Amino acid sequence: MDMRYIQSFVEVLQCGSIAEAARRLDLTPAAVAARIRALEEDLGASLIQRSGRYVRPTAEGIKIMDSAQSVLRAVRDMRAVAQDGDTLAGELRLGTFHSAMTSVLPSVLERVYARHPDVKIFVEPGKSVDLCRKVGAGELDIAIVVEPQSALPKTCEWQVLMEEPLVVVAPQDCAGRDAHALLREEPFIRYDRSVLGGQLADRYLRDQGIRPRQRLEIDGLLAIAALVDKGLGVSLLPDWSSIWSSGLSLARIPLPNRAPVRRIGLVMARHTPHLSLAHAFSREADELFRPTDSTHVPAL
Repeated sequence: MDMRYIQSFVEVLQCGSIAEAARRLDLTPAAVAARIRALEEDLGASLIQRSGRYVRPTAEGIKIMDSAQSVLRAVRDMRAVAQDGDTLAGELRLGTFHSAMTSVLPSVLERVYARHPDVKIFVEPGKSVDLCRKVGAGELDIAIVVEPQSALPKTCEWQVLMEEPLVVVAPQDCAGRDAHALLREEPFIRYDRSVLGGQLADRYLRDQGIRPRQRLEIDGLLAIAALVDKGLGVSLLPDWSSIWSSGLSLARIPLPNRAPVRRIGLVMARHTPHLSLAHAFSREADELFRPTDSTHVPAL
């Protein structure tokens, strides 16, 4: 089976058009169509169906799409392994938790592409716990996650990028008020307890004997910040830089006692065909977030 035929099949389905796939592959539409027919004959199944200028997969085409993509990734992995160990080749499989998609990731990618403009990266968003599992299983090479609370597999390593202590986030007119008084007296918008930041906040409230007047519970730091800006309550959140650069009218009020800390970092597979790529990504992230003094954190 010719790998070029598989590549053409995947490209056609991703584009939804033989003509567009031909442009991307630098081939004629007739050549791409011939490759698809050859693959169909080899597999003994019809893989695509045409509707005007567009194509869509048949039931059989849908079934083999994931396998075809896996085969292409495997081939890229083999080529990466065959390259010199210091050569950045192949495609880095990167995971990132949702909030980092608009905060951490763009700044790191800016540095990565400035130094390695030809690097290819596949990004998969998800929850930190799921991303850690995928790195451990070899489905991802590296992931930006909230620090896992359970032990990582020995096949993985952990690298801290930043620490975010919990703070009370309140409307601007509450600036100067006592943090614990705000948590007791004002309507409370709870950070979802299914995520680590929400669990840290819940544990702190219980340890301090604070029973807030909960108004609602929701995931999404910027969503909570927007609700606080509307005067709907206060919240206890990680001190995430994007909250304060959002243009919302908010007050950051430190906790009087030692604040719990949410740590953001990288989980990386120790053994991956793309180890050079993963190391390059981790180096750029480390240089970006390495503090120049005890208080500085890079603005995102």
